[in-house]
Amino acid sequence: MNTPDILVVNTGSTSTKLALYRGERPSASTVITHPPPSGGIWDDFPARREAVRAWARSQSTTPAAIGAIGGLLRPLKGGTYRVTPRMVQDARANLQGEHASNLACAVAQELAAEFHCEAYVVDPVSVDEFEPLARYSGHPLITRRSLSHALNIHATARRVARELGRPLEQTRMIVAHLGGGISVAPLAGGRIIDINDASSDGPFSPERTGGLPLQPFITLCMEGTRSEAELRRLVMGAGGLLAYLGTTSAPEIEQRIDRGDESAREVFEAMAYQIAKEIGAMATVLRGALDAIVLTGGLAGSARLTGWIRERIAFLAPVIVAPGQDEMEALALGVLRVLRGEDSAHDY
Repeated sequence: MNTPDILVVNTGSTSTKLALYRGERPSASTVITHPPPSGGIWDDFPARREAVRAWARSQSTTPAAIGAIGGLLRPLKGGTYRVTPRMVQDARANLQGEHASNLACAVAQELAAEFHCEAYVVDPVSVDEFEPLARYSGHPLITRRSLSHALNIHATARRVARELGRPLEQTRMIVAHLGGGISVAPLAGGRIIDINDASSDGPFSPERTGGLPLQPFITLCMEGTRSEAELRRLVMGAGGLLAYLGTTSAPEIEQRIDRGDESAREVFEAMAYQIAKEIGAMATVLRGALDAIVLTGGLAGSARLTGWIRERIAFLAPVIVAPGQDEMEALALGVLRVLRGEDSAHDY
């Protein structure tokens, strides 16, 4: 069997990451930067599509398939999904929220038509494998949603299961994705059965507030000094480390700590404290029966931060630190499993 070429498309807020994979290995990659959007994300779609098309045409191959980051689509179980007109329609409607990841399936659909191949998304943000009790919020007007860094969480769980020498279906672990947003997920047999919505709940992160005390927040909302858009940005984009310390950069904060900045140390440790608390809470979902607790994402590269977290959670289970995330590889491998017949693509 020939080794297939897979074009990978990952749309972020101000950049688009592209890669060409030959089987499991990348053969070419680039990052296209974009100016910050002046309006809605779909205003930038034509320019982004043409930039991706130009790079794809410049490669000396025709891809066998395209793998795209999945956005805030309908609730779905984990896996690889064919891009369909209905998926693109939901993405364009910003069905569960406006996010740059919504653009990717539409880009992939047009490129797939040009290259006469299939387009897929893998483990989109809207993966929903919740058990019934996880959906209760405390009021019937609000249902807890499953929105998460599912792509990296599932890919990390697969890798850790291999390291443990156990089938994924027989594992029980907590995976904490530590990035610009923080997702802490208990996984049973590889399924994300609960998670904090990183846009609204859980620990504060470099740019998000996480969960806030409700009564003071209601007061803040009712003061009338901030618009709805400003309030939404306050909790997602202008909160967390940025609000406390004026930066989202963990290395910069660590340098400040090393120079004796006590405020920076306390805020950074408070984030670790909240992450550890969330992990402890999610351990109860699995009744304390854990094979491992895994710390992944960009912030897992901070030995200081992961050390603080480890001090508080090591009694629960072995702690595995797997810094960084490779969304491009995870997308390529998700498509490759389908092309090789190791997995089946789902219909959206």
